[in-house]
Amino acid sequence: MENPHLSAPLTGWNISLESLAEEHRKPLQQAGAEPAIWKYLSVDASTPSVFDKWFDWSLKLQQSEKEWIFVVRDRADNQIVGSTRYLNIESHHARLEIGHTWYAPTVWGTSVNPACKLLLIRHAFDDWKANRVELRCDARNDRSRRAIARLGAREEGILRKHMVVRDGYVRDTVQFGITKEDRAEVEAGLLERLEAA
Repeated sequence: MENPHLSAPLTGWNISLESLAEEHRKPLQQAGAEPAIWKYLSVDASTPSVFDKWFDWSLKLQQSEKEWIFVVRDRADNQIVGSTRYLNIESHHARLEIGHTWYAPTVWGTSVNPACKLLLIRHAFDDWKANRVELRCDARNDRSRRAIARLGAREEGILRKHMVVRDGYVRDTVQFGITKEDRAEVEAGLLERLEAA
């Protein structure tokens, strides 16, 4: 599997996924200002001071090529509406995880999430020749768990006591996977949803 660096944005279905850069700081902070966004993430970055720490940490990971972080732009109104990333990149095993995804509440339940996932899944399998794409979520996060299942990813189990998150809570993590054999069915389902939107 090749390095997941993007030289150009991934675009389609009225969204664009752009590599995180300093120019995104202010619009991304505005998109992430609702505390409900961060409920199940490791930090509540809804305030400007905490967001700046989160952004600096993310930018550092991007620059070190340990993770590839994207901002999500809604091309209908040219607004930044969230962020997602490739993480846990294992080139030798040709696998990676799509995660740390969040969106402004204005796009919850819209075509934004399936469009993002379709672009990321295609890029992983077509351009990087991945064998497997993983997705995970906090077991308490019913909305995220349902959204991942709706993508067509297979729920593979629960990693018990997997992570220490905000306020010291030790969370269970739900593990999902999409293999290269699964991808055609997953993509067909996502395309059907996007065409119906």
